[in-house]
Amino acid sequence: MSQNPAPPPPQRGQLLADPPAEVGSYGVSDILSLLGVSTLGKELLQLTYSPTCTVNVYLLEYESVGAQGEPTTASGALMVPSGSDPSCSGPRPIVLYAHGTSADRSYNIANIGASGNDEGLILAAVFAAKGYIVVAPNYAGYDTSTLGYHPYLDADQQSKDMIDALTAARGALPVSSSGVSDDHKLFITGYSQGGYVAMATHRAMQAAGMAVTASGPMSGPYALAAFGDAVFMGDVNLGAVINFVLIAESYQHAYGNIYSAPTDVFAPRYASGIESLLPTTMPVSTLYADGNLPQNALFSSTPPAPQYASMTPSTTPASLAPAFALGFGSSFLVTNAYRLAYLQDTAANPDGGFPTTTTGVPAASPANTLRQAFKTNDLRNWSPTSPVLLCAGNGDPTVFYLNTQLMQGYWAAHPPAAAVTVLDVDSAPGTNDPYATLKQAFAAAKAAVELASGPMGMLDAYHATLVPPFCLSAVKSFFDSY
Repeated sequence: MSQNPAPPPPQRGQLLADPPAEVGSYGVSDILSLLGVSTLGKELLQLTYSPTCTVNVYLLEYESVGAQGEPTTASGALMVPSGSDPSCSGPRPIVLYAHGTSADRSYNIANIGASGNDEGLILAAVFAAKGYIVVAPNYAGYDTSTLGYHPYLDADQQSKDMIDALTAARGALPVSSSGVSDDHKLFITGYSQGGYVAMATHRAMQAAGMAVTASGPMSGPYALAAFGDAVFMGDVNLGAVINFVLIAESYQHAYGNIYSAPTDVFAPRYASGIESLLPTTMPVSTLYADGNLPQNALFSSTPPAPQYASMTPSTTPASLAPAFALGFGSSFLVTNAYRLAYLQDTAANPDGGFPTTTTGVPAASPANTLRQAFKTNDLRNWSPTSPVLLCAGNGDPTVFYLNTQLMQGYWAAHPPAAAVTVLDVDSAPGTNDPYATLKQAFAAAKAAVELASGPMGMLDAYHATLVPPFCLSAVKSFFDSY
């Protein structure tokens, strides 16, 4: 008796629903209304922004892979412009966008009208409403993805997810009667975690011989090994508790050697259940209230050894010292024994970019397995062959500016084949500075927040609220020039 042949295995980037479902359509007035009630949107409107196109949003669902190459599914947004303006129809460039860190397991950037999805909204407003096709994955482990964890800051997996989302989107175009199609210009950008993912994706596509027109990574932890060392040396960034849980579990899934048991790293009161804690279907505030996580204290306020007292916490620079101090307390996430072992490895195998710049690259042979994972995923190992704009603010308490500086230094020592522009939005305008107006507007916005909320309120707003509209605006202008 003959048997039917087995179906072919799923292919990366294969659409699960073709055509993808339309989940929303937003005219110019809709976009302006949504921006008017959004914190980020209000900042964007201050930059004399005006949309041109209607934005039709589709939910992409596609095949991808996890950190060990295991088959999984993922989802994301496909935003397509439409309208009577010539920039809203016909062949259009694609922006491939990577979003920032989210603890919400149900996160879906395609829900641009949803409360709390400011990033999806300004992405639609800045790019899709101005004539770009936008592709923005939610990442494996979020929304409808079947993966039971998120490969956070895993350069290999996250770049594959981005490429798979792009493959799915190109397979879906055109998706409406507007006839919008891919003009084969590809721009890559993203913010925070997404800035890192954008750069990792540019690197991966370049290595694979895939064409990238230009990229604009924003405020990302590119120099991951140096950034990790800075945190353990007392420069604890805002959001460190969520970031650390996500990254430790990501690398445990990828490499299996971060710990033998969670208590090797995590304080006993938090170790139970932490392996499946994030991303979560509960509000993060509930995790804090229920005692599943400390809100701020990554480390103990007791130094792990006397020689580390000066970095428990760090007190310089003074502008960031209040943020660093929040990362220490009596109910802490990471044990002193683990912090001590990590710090001993930084002394034996120092990073070439922090706390002082020597080689500018990660330690040659770190012994600590987390430091090994940071080195594996550090992006100080490539130079672009198509143009790059790096945008960030030097006072960022969440993703330190050293990440941008170290990439700039690496590329100075390993000259890229294309122009690299570095924009610090929190700097004084220079002579004939093309970004002078943007920098002046950022200074005014920063001063207004500090006046209203005080210095700590400004630090709280800096990374998530103040910098994004200004960097996105700069990246949009940069892409327009190509």
